[in-house]
Amino acid sequence: MGLKLEKVIPWGRSFTEYVRMFNLTSDELQGKIIDCAGGPASFNAEMNKKGYKVISCDPVYQFSAEEIAQRIAETYPEIISQVAANQDNYVWKEINSPDELGKVRMAAMEKFLADFPAGVGEGRYLTNALPNLPFEEDKFDLALCSHFLFSYSAQLSQEFHLEAVREMCLVAKEVRIFPLLNLSGEISPHLYYVREMLAKQGYTCQIKQVEYEFQQGGNQLLVIK
Repeated sequence: MGLKLEKVIPWGRSFTEYVRMFNLTSDELQGKIIDCAGGPASFNAEMNKKGYKVISCDPVYQFSAEEIAQRIAETYPEIISQVAANQDNYVWKEINSPDELGKVRMAAMEKFLADFPAGVGEGRYLTNALPNLPFEEDKFDLALCSHFLFSYSAQLSQEFHLEAVREMCLVAKEVRIFPLLNLSGEISPHLYYVREMLAKQGYTCQIKQVEYEFQQGGNQLLVIK
């Protein structure tokens, strides 16, 4: 059965947030990057504008810009309401309020929507979903995954997590996943299992702290080589 748009909660982050979440250097931005489960983030749009290359994969890209925009409009009020009701779970430092958060996220998603039709035509947005990526080994320098793996630990099994990470490790020389918390703000129960299984297969897994933190305690990144 295909993805149903009414099951999707679209929420996109910006290029600046990606750089900080994934601790990306200027040299790394010039490499070959795949953004897995990219959703309506503006990372691809802003990378393309800067002359950099990135491919974003997400099954939501099977829908049109108009359909995704409508779904954003439908879910936006509830997301902001939930954030406002749980403000203690967030760090209100660079973003000062739920209303400001909404403006920041909408600005990123509007950049995505404006870029999306052209990006689809140019092959920058693909509908492939983890754990199946249609690329040869080591095609990319970096595979990124933001707010999907570990975030949705209650919805996605540890076996799914391991299979998805293995697939990213197959197509990229290095994998970075952020954050390590689930949606409840706790360290994902799948993290230890994934690290243990990957270590047995010869991968090096490191947890690194980053400067970015919006979800309380969500300032750690998993790096796999």
